[in-house]
Amino acid sequence: MGKPAAPRRLDDSEASAFLRALRTSPRKLNLVASAIRGKAAAAALAELTFSHRRIARDVKKVLQAAIANAENNHQLDVDRLYVKEATVGRAFVMKRFHTRGRGRSARVEKHYAHLTVIVRERPEESDQ
Repeated sequence: MGKPAAPRRLDDSEASAFLRALRTSPRKLNLVASAIRGKAAAAALAELTFSHRRIARDVKKVLQAAIANAENNHQLDVDRLYVKEATVGRAFVMKRFHTRGRGRSARVEKHYAHLTVIVRERPEESDQ
């Protein structure tokens, strides 16, 4: 009696994971996301493991979740996965005030971002 199931938005050879409201600006997050776009999943994990940026730990967790979704939910081969998309979007901005000298105040903006990672299985290479 409920709603009919929505059709799947991704191909059968794709899986995704996302993280909402990451406490970093979208510009900084996009620098890390652009470093893994198009890379093999194992190479992208290695890159994020040794990155010095704080937000790389969270991006690595999302990538690991996407790989786990591909393996467990969609029965894809982990060795043939690569990062098809790593999309960064703006979330909300918290506005705060910081007191300054002589009775003045300065505005402090705390930016948040959304991250979506889509992994895809490379087609099998046939020996011809």
